[in-house]
Amino acid sequence: MAELFAADPRGVAGSVARVMERYAPGSGASWYDGDHADFRGGVFLREVVGVQVVIQQGGAAAVPEAMAGLPPRPGGFTGRADETAALLAALDPDREGAAETPAAAVLVAAVSGLGGIGKTALAVQTAHLACERGWFPGGVLFLDLHGYDREPVTADGALQALLRALGTRPEHIPTTPDQRAALYRSALDARARERGPVLVLADNASSPDQVRPLLPGHPCHRVLVTSRDRLPQLGARLVPLDQLTPGEAYELLDRALRIADPCDTRAADSPDAVGQLAALCGHLPLALQIVAALLAEDPGMAVTDLVEELAESRDLLGHLEDGERSVRAAFDLSYRRLPPEQARVLRLLALAPGPEASDEVVAALIGAEVSPVRELRALARAHLVERGSGRGRWRLHDLVRAFGVGVVAGDGGLREEGDQARERVLGWCVRWAGAADDRLRWLPGTEVPERFVERGEALSWLDGERAGLVAAVEWGREERFARAAGRLAECLAEYLDWGRYFDDWIAVAEAGREAAGRAGGRLDEAIAWNNLGNALQRAGRVEEAVRAQTRARDVFQAVGDRPREADAWNNLGNALREVGGVEEAVQALTRARDLYQALGNRPGEAGSWSNLGLALREVGRVEEALQAHIRARDLFQAVGDRPREADAWNSLGLALEAAGRVEEAVEAYGTSLAICRECEYWHGAGQALYNLADLHETSGRSVEARAAYREAADAFTRANAPTDAAYARTRAATLASPPPPAPTDKPTPASPPAHKPAPAQPSPPPPNAPDTAER
Repeated sequence: MAELFAADPRGVAGSVARVMERYAPGSGASWYDGDHADFRGGVFLREVVGVQVVIQQGGAAAVPEAMAGLPPRPGGFTGRADETAALLAALDPDREGAAETPAAAVLVAAVSGLGGIGKTALAVQTAHLACERGWFPGGVLFLDLHGYDREPVTADGALQALLRALGTRPEHIPTTPDQRAALYRSALDARARERGPVLVLADNASSPDQVRPLLPGHPCHRVLVTSRDRLPQLGARLVPLDQLTPGEAYELLDRALRIADPCDTRAADSPDAVGQLAALCGHLPLALQIVAALLAEDPGMAVTDLVEELAESRDLLGHLEDGERSVRAAFDLSYRRLPPEQARVLRLLALAPGPEASDEVVAALIGAEVSPVRELRALARAHLVERGSGRGRWRLHDLVRAFGVGVVAGDGGLREEGDQARERVLGWCVRWAGAADDRLRWLPGTEVPERFVERGEALSWLDGERAGLVAAVEWGREERFARAAGRLAECLAEYLDWGRYFDDWIAVAEAGREAAGRAGGRLDEAIAWNNLGNALQRAGRVEEAVRAQTRARDVFQAVGDRPREADAWNNLGNALREVGGVEEAVQALTRARDLYQALGNRPGEAGSWSNLGLALREVGRVEEALQAHIRARDLFQAVGDRPREADAWNSLGLALEAAGRVEEAVEAYGTSLAICRECEYWHGAGQALYNLADLHETSGRSVEARAAYREAADAFTRANAPTDAAYARTRAATLASPPPPAPTDKPTPASPPAHKPAPAQPSPPPPNAPDTAER
């Protein structure tokens, strides 16, 4: 089975991968997402939506396409005749007037309605009908935009997934959103000429901005969008979806019961009670599916008995007008029927940070040593919990999560239970994120941190828990959780820097700063300002970084914390150099170096020498820069920090080149490259290769330069540095013509900022996983 999409931590590709996993033969997993659900084993109690998997045959060089991604027809689909006709009219390429006035053709049809109303089921059913009529010989692209999740798929992420689905090689995907959109439209135009029109089904959109870049340029194609909001801004044919009619609701319930048991005549025997049940559910498909499942689960329950139970929740059902209250009423009924431990797991799982929760997080929530797997599986069978993106991971539909949060918030005792659960989770996050952080900062000769024997293990754990860890820091906006959240923000800084998750890093640092201010400690607040300054610098917001680091330095000076003051001087020097204040940077970095020397902090001293060398070279003091880089290299060698030693060799090469010592510079770059490859430090390798290529180019060795640029682009790609990769690739392609305008300087390494409250510790990247850190 070919991999249809490259790795995508939360985007469309990740969604498809999760669906494929859930539908693995023999998995036994059930799945419900948005407006549709799946029941296996021949029992279908609500609409079924899945994803077809394309089997790609051929050699390894084949580029797979995913043009048959339309999920299967929804089982038990009923009603919606008028809406289906309206959508078919919008999708029909041969309807009256379209051929003569292609500009007037409907390019987009948007199905809108409240959550659980059946938008996805209608869209998929209509798409199947259109394909059966031969309207889209070019294929169907299906993607779930997760518009109402905590981490919706961005338009750019969707574009990348669609380009891969169209058969575009990852290395051919442009680096900017505008270029990706242009290539996407061009690919669809080519598809139209070769095979015919394509249908794009964009499910769960939350805004026009998510959809606009996905619109084809050629009028023969069609886009079908589902959303909880009307999207008139798209110029779409709007098809609002209302609740089912009483007749359609009766048919849905009767069909669901007969699918579960062909001999079940409860609906036929009690049509009036079924009508009452449908009315109590607001004729909302999702609520109807849940009550049908309750009836199927208990064959001895009469429809009238279920009606009486639902009627006891009359206060909740009185809020049907907002769309979600009817669903909550059905969930409340399901919740009250759960055994106490399952009910507790459900409501506490709703508090988990991030879109998914691992077994470990669930165990921390309930205060147990191990995850309550039996209860989770029972909740999954009841369609209240879903399997997550990997083994031992769980998630809730957004409406179920809202229900669980409401249960906890509505009772004083449960609120305290919920706060205690969050305290446990936050403590768990701090403990293991701290251990992982220590492992990433570990140097030879020091004690190996708890749990993570290898750096790759720490990185893998952080990758899996990243979304939840970032979300947990946000709890620091509440005073009860402020101190622990601030500590967690510190623990995540190094990892987020390595992974180049700069948006997450800034969000975490901002939340950490607010938490520190709320906790009331000046020192903690200064540490948070230092962390924020580093994040801003890495994201290119260097003027803000200078202000943040200046504030951190002043507080460290005021409280007499010299180790942290040295860190702040070092980080401030880096920011000043990037903002153009090179002379001031030299002074700040010299001050950092002197403090580190006085404190006996050799790793910190090495980092400050490295940064000072870069600043000295920029002000023309090349000989002093050479000595600084040599000193940094020797210190990094002494402490056993191989990746930082590689950075020092690379920086030394730049200084040697500036001094006209070309052959020595080539040797320095080569040494840096060898160490980087040894450590799988791909960004450093890209920098060394890029600098080597540039040197070959200026020396007239075009063939060697072109090869090195291409290798640099590959290394930068592995390091999640697409901008650097694109520039290197451009330089390789344009060697025969004048080079494009260069950036202010070649990519150059810099020693890492100090993130932790301890003196600065240069941090090696994990040797067994691609390192994506800016050094």
